Amino acid sequence: MKLFSGTNSKYFSEKVANSLNINLGDLKVEKFKDGEMMPSFKDSIRAQDVYIIQSTFAPTDNLFELLLISDAAKRASSGKIIAVIPYFGYARQDRKSEPLQTS
Repeated sequence: MKLFSGTNSKYFSEKVANSLNINLGDLKVEKFKDGEMMPSFKDSIRAQDVYIIQSTFAPTDNLFELLLISDAAKRASSGKIIAVIPYFGYARQDRKSEPLQTS
């Protein structure tokens, strides 16, 4: 099992790693001047269960970063990829907040 953190969930990820008595894996997310991101794993994750901790609060870059990290893990031949999402943004969008308008 390998545990990694997205860029905006470092504090929570460190707390989780400490409670599990493991170290966070080495993941680098390079950000280019045009805003694009390129995640890369510095640890070997071949055939390992990979846990990625990343909240998806605004901006949507956090959600996209999670998707890019997951894709990088798949391309690095990881076993299972498990996303741990402490805060799942945009999840309450389908909630009815106003009564239906009838004409």
